[in-house]
Amino acid sequence: MPSQLEALNRWIDDVAKRTRPDHVHWCDGSEAEYRQLVDEMLETGDLVELNQDTHPRCYLHRSDPKDVARVEKLTVICTSNREDAGPNNNWMDPDEAHAKIDALFDGCMQGRTMYVVPYCMGPLGSPLSRCGIEVTDSPYVVANMRIMTRMGTAALERIEREGTFIKALHSIGELDPERRWIMHFPEELAIKSYGSGYGGNALLGKKCHALRIGSSQARSEGWLAEHMLIVGIENPRHEIRYVAAAFPSACGKTNLAMLIPPEGYQRDGWKVWTVGDDICWMRPGKDGRLYAINPEAGYFGVAPGTSARTNPNALAMLQHDTIFTNVAVTDNGQPWWEGLDQRTPAKDWQGRDHDPANGPAAHPNSRFTVRASQCPSWSPEAENDQGVPIDAIVFGGRRRSLVPLVMEARDWTHGVLMGASMASEATAAATDVGHNVRRDPMAMKPFCGYNFGDYFAHWLSFDQPGMKLPKVFHVNWFRKGDDGRFLWPGFGDNMRVLEWMLKRVTGEADAIETPIGHLPRVEDLNLDGLELADGALEALFRVDGAEWRDEQAAIGKYLESYGARLPAALKAEHRRIVEALEDEAEPAPLRVHASAS
Repeated sequence: MPSQLEALNRWIDDVAKRTRPDHVHWCDGSEAEYRQLVDEMLETGDLVELNQDTHPRCYLHRSDPKDVARVEKLTVICTSNREDAGPNNNWMDPDEAHAKIDALFDGCMQGRTMYVVPYCMGPLGSPLSRCGIEVTDSPYVVANMRIMTRMGTAALERIEREGTFIKALHSIGELDPERRWIMHFPEELAIKSYGSGYGGNALLGKKCHALRIGSSQARSEGWLAEHMLIVGIENPRHEIRYVAAAFPSACGKTNLAMLIPPEGYQRDGWKVWTVGDDICWMRPGKDGRLYAINPEAGYFGVAPGTSARTNPNALAMLQHDTIFTNVAVTDNGQPWWEGLDQRTPAKDWQGRDHDPANGPAAHPNSRFTVRASQCPSWSPEAENDQGVPIDAIVFGGRRRSLVPLVMEARDWTHGVLMGASMASEATAAATDVGHNVRRDPMAMKPFCGYNFGDYFAHWLSFDQPGMKLPKVFHVNWFRKGDDGRFLWPGFGDNMRVLEWMLKRVTGEADAIETPIGHLPRVEDLNLDGLELADGALEALFRVDGAEWRDEQAAIGKYLESYGARLPAALKAEHRRIVEALEDEAEPAPLRVHASAS
């Protein structure tokens, strides 16, 4: 029987025959290889050297103006049965998809080098990790994959030992939006991406493998691949509890992953440890708890809005050994973006002299790629082969009204419904700006590789005898008052909400039971040193029965869209909440807070 390496070599030969590169380079992941790639890109102009005195080994990449973000309408799941992909995905028949994209790959690497990139998602020795091979003609992709994954010889050796890997084929092609596809074949453990050099479309270990193919793998193998941060909270007794949290875009995900506690908390000895900022793979341990790894080794984060005020840990890690994409540049060659500081940049993200008439100086989706270990709050547990035990799972969205600051699910099934129905109002970062509410289950709408009905059932399947599942919570940092201002300060003060959650985990805090979930008692929240506007606390936890009945009606209509594949247990849980709201004459939390004030 041929070895996996022989099978790999045959695949590489087949790809080379189709794409016809001038050279084939097998990446070893070494520092010398990375330096050579950087030098070559500096020579071709694919990278621009930034100020090496203030930002050593930092570089800027300017992408094609037509290639600056994920392209969801051209991202497809290719399964033999259309229903397996579900209404949450674009679908294409696998045979049709292969024919369509293979025609684009024909001869596409002529005049280029074909790089073979072995990579491991997760610590190299972890049983939770999974490996892949990305074939690409983009040195920018190779450089980023070295930062984002465990890449090179060690990953190739694991592939040879395990005998399995994801086949991920990528070419930038002509960067023509009309000749662009990102295709996923979960039944074949394969990915094909053509026509884009943007991270989410081209760094195939990230969303494509770690979430779309990963979620399908996880379902068949009995684990979870989620769009979640992982953060460790250390209390003054030096006990660390780990939280996984899912947020749609523009909801403070990276800020929470790298949170710095308020001064009072720091004096008392509280610390926050960053395990991951974007992706979480969770698997049941022998003790019945869920254990999680961050499959990534780096961060591919959004630059605009990152500052010393919003996320000092993120800013600190970007001062060296970072690849920036589509940011602006100051007159002394430093990276710049909106929200960073009050300076005026010299060049915009397209390399033009900065002119406000051309729009933002940095592209709103401009990025940084940096090793996770450069973050001041990075946790060494990110390299723990067994993962970290998850005590709480948090879902969140951006809602100006309706949803309380924090609420706890009554049990696992209710928690799954919370995640399945989570929503955000559209922001300026989205194409449908305004106040439209968009459902984004578990923040996985663009990333789940199969039917959401089956996905919800998979989540529910973990509720088995002997399991010690995490408590589930929902947060909303973005509730506003009548004056349009945020009621909650957010950022570091979100630590106060995390503390209450962990007190619920350990049984050190009570809660108020409501039809929509358990809410904190005022006396169980640490509000020391916090200044809130008059009436803000009451407004943050107000539950309006009529509004919630309307919300549940909208949730019910949304869930119906998954038809026969929607789990009966989720339908029953939704009915329970609807009936409880109908029986609730007056919102109980409002009475409790009024009497406590």
